[in-house]
Parts: sequence; structure tokens; C-alpha cells
Amino acid sequence: MAAVPSRLVTKTRVPAVQGLFTEVEGVAHLIGARVPDRESYFFPAHLPGMAGGDPAAVGAELEEVLLSPTGTVWSYTTSSYAPPPPFVAATEPYEPITIAAVKLEREQMVVLGQCPQGITPDDLEIGMEMELVIDVLHEDEKHEYTVWKWRPAGEGN
Repeated sequence: MAAVPSRLVTKTRVPAVQGLFTEVEGVAHLIGARVPDRESYFFPAHLPGMAGGDPAAVGAELEEVLLSPTGTVWSYTTSSYAPPPPFVAATEPYEPITIAAVKLEREQMVVLGQCPQGITPDDLEIGMEMELVIDVLHEDEKHEYTVWKWRPAGEGN
């Protein structure tokens, strides 16, 4: 008697936090905001309501914009310890992750993000081109929770 193939369980991919990133025609983008008629960009988009930023943003009607999907390494480090909740580690026990600070040229801002598993500080250097990707942060029985991550440009999937 032939074995019956096990049923594949497909997990639904959902953002770990809604409204921070999107994918348009296969290209990942952070969702930011801009003061109309100015080159003042914010990420996350609600940042102008917090301390600091462009004074012209106070009370302004901001427009939602997709931020540049590429930038250059401004700095990088390794997180050798698991951050506190609500962070959920992808592995148990926790495996260190590489974090890159990437400068977006058009926006003139630096955005932090994890690098995909397997990318270490030895793979990065200041000024190298990076690209934004959507990747799994952690998963449970039904879902893969996604976030933005930075990887060296041209590395593919």
C-alpha cells in the first residue's frame, strides 16, 4: 500500500507590526511620511508627533511616501543578547543577529534594521550598498511574522 503524502501546511505571512513596510512589484519599501513641499522625511510615519524632527512638521498635513529601498552602510553591530519582550527570538537558544544602520541617500536619514540570518559583521563594510528585504522575524503554528531587514545589494533571495 502506497504511503499517503503528508498535507503541506502553509503559513500566512503577516507583518509583525502593521504599517511600517510594504512590497510594490517585488520591491520592499519602508512607509514613511514627508512634509509637503519640503525634503523632510520621517520613519516611522508618525515620528513628527514625537520630540525632535522638522518644526515645519508640527501641525502639517503629512503625505505618506515609500522610502528608498536601497542605501549605504553607515554603521553595523552584533546583538549578542536577546532583546526584551515584545521581541521574539527566531531561534531557541538565541543566536546573535547583525544589525545595520543604513543611510538612505534621497531622504538623508539612517534606518536601523536586522540583517537576514547568516549575514555577519564580517560581510559588511561602511559605505557598501544595501537593499531592503521583507523577511521572517519569527513564526508560530499558523503565521510567519515579517519585518524589514537589510542585506548587501545583489545578494538575491
